[in-house]
Amino acid sequence: MPLKFCANLSFMFQETTSLLERYQLAKDVGFRAVECAFPYVHTVDEVVAAQKKANVEQILINAFVGDVTKGELGFASIPGAEEKFNDSLNLAVKYAKALKCSRVHVMSGAVEKVNEENVKTYEKNIKHAASLFEKENIIGLIEPINPFSVPKYYMNDFQKGLKVVKKVNSPNLKLMLDMFHLQHLHGNLTLNIKELLPYVGHIQVAQVPDRHEPNTSGEIDYRYIFSLLEQLEYDGWIGLEYRPAGGTKEGLKWVEEFNMKL
Repeated sequence: MPLKFCANLSFMFQETTSLLERYQLAKDVGFRAVECAFPYVHTVDEVVAAQKKANVEQILINAFVGDVTKGELGFASIPGAEEKFNDSLNLAVKYAKALKCSRVHVMSGAVEKVNEENVKTYEKNIKHAASLFEKENIIGLIEPINPFSVPKYYMNDFQKGLKVVKKVNSPNLKLMLDMFHLQHLHGNLTLNIKELLPYVGHIQVAQVPDRHEPNTSGEIDYRYIFSLLEQLEYDGWIGLEYRPAGGTKEGLKWVEEFNMKL
């Protein structure tokens, strides 16, 4: 089965500042599907209208993370923020259902110094999220993020994330495997991908270290990685969470170079 790629509207199409306009730009260059981190700057109706007009599938959104200007990056690991966490989940479900989106990334939050309360709070909140997602037919995703990109982020290790997924043991909780973060955190991509893939609900890609297109200069050989994913029969979507080195459309030449299709 050929690999499937969706445009990340938070990273790509910086030719416009409007998330709503990026839906149509993605369609115009051939994308059938998109993902985005934070649609909440617009009303549900506005986002749905943009999606329907462009006629693209919404693969993924993030749960609401709070005020990023105050350092908020989600609430899952923050003791005392349970109400904020639950509100963020409910808001995400509202948007996801309206967009017919089946995946929600639940961010962990930033922690100055991790203690046992953070661990207990995170596991309790993620278990609650998985239970909610089961009722709503949504896949919840947790993504380990490297500390070079996001300092002090709680979920910063793939083995820690895998342990949580196994402990919660829900069909509606999976890992998000971003190759950019996996390379930064652990390297050893082949063995790690093989170990993690049975627990993965979504993949994202970008070159390391500059987070540009897969064919740009960097540490990861994406021709090999894509071939490996085909061999392992990965049939989910791959989000293009990269910053185009130049124009977004011009940067998509890698698709043809790698003999892929959008």
